[in-house]
Amino acid sequence: MALDLVSYLLIILVVVLHVVVLGFVLRKRPKSIAGKHVVVTGGSSGIGLWTAIHCFKRGANVTIVARNMQILAKAKEVIEKSRVNDEQKIHIKSLDLANSYEVVEAGMKEIEDEMKLPIYMLVNCAGLAVCGLVEEVSVQDAKFMMDVNYYGTYYPTRYVLPKMKAAGQGIIVITSSQAALLGIYGYGPYAATKFALRGLAETIHMEASQAGVDVTLALPCDTDTPGFEREEKTKPQETKLISSSGGLVQPSVVAERLVDDALTGSFFSVYGLESWILSILCVGMAPWSGFYLNMLQIVLLSPLRLVSFFIRRNFNSIIRDCAKAKPKKD
Repeated sequence: MALDLVSYLLIILVVVLHVVVLGFVLRKRPKSIAGKHVVVTGGSSGIGLWTAIHCFKRGANVTIVARNMQILAKAKEVIEKSRVNDEQKIHIKSLDLANSYEVVEAGMKEIEDEMKLPIYMLVNCAGLAVCGLVEEVSVQDAKFMMDVNYYGTYYPTRYVLPKMKAAGQGIIVITSSQAALLGIYGYGPYAATKFALRGLAETIHMEASQAGVDVTLALPCDTDTPGFEREEKTKPQETKLISSSGGLVQPSVVAERLVDDALTGSFFSVYGLESWILSILCVGMAPWSGFYLNMLQIVLLSPLRLVSFFIRRNFNSIIRDCAKAKPKKD
């Protein structure tokens, strides 16, 4: 029995190594965005700001969108330091993406008119999190998260999508979260908004890929951003212990991976071993992302399903331990 198990593991290892080598051979070359127009929502800080920087480093003309004009102006100064040629343009736009489609539509038209360039790549990074048990998060906060996280992505995406399809080219990045892969204690209403974004991304991929539009779903883990600092203030202890297992990643590296994945046409964009494992376990009917990644998913899905049992058991253990430590209610 032991020999059979060892043989099985060796076969998996050999197959994985062959797929890795083949993956490097078949690896796609990234598309060029030099001279093209990239719009980044939530681009004044965190992953959005670093995404704008990495795009600017590649020669793109960049527009960053957020609500606070002062913070946008400071972000523009930071991006300017990455200039690679004199022709590049940076534009900032104050826009409430959760207001209404009419407001966002008018704002996006102004962006194109002011830059005098159509939008080639849209990176949706605007979002926020309010944590807590489902019955503890206020109805107002749950609705606000849906407005910002879902509709704040849907509205600008809805605007650029028909234009990109008509042009026969374009890239749309939808930034979701690991919370779009599985329900996690304390993330209920927030996770609902992120699951919705995954559904939106998969649908757009099916509808638009044949028209030359690439879609990437970014699934960042805990990232050291101002938004994460605010999120920590509302997290239950159980949520902090569960989510801390993946560590805290710098936004610069998450954004660089996001840009690389988007420009090579990858559907999922993940960073770190834990995120990669979760994306394989929860791949479901997600779009085929190329031979290399999908062969790894096929080979690893079965053994990783067993790993997921122990991950879940660890989560449940954390929740039980925290419950024991809490004072009993009268």
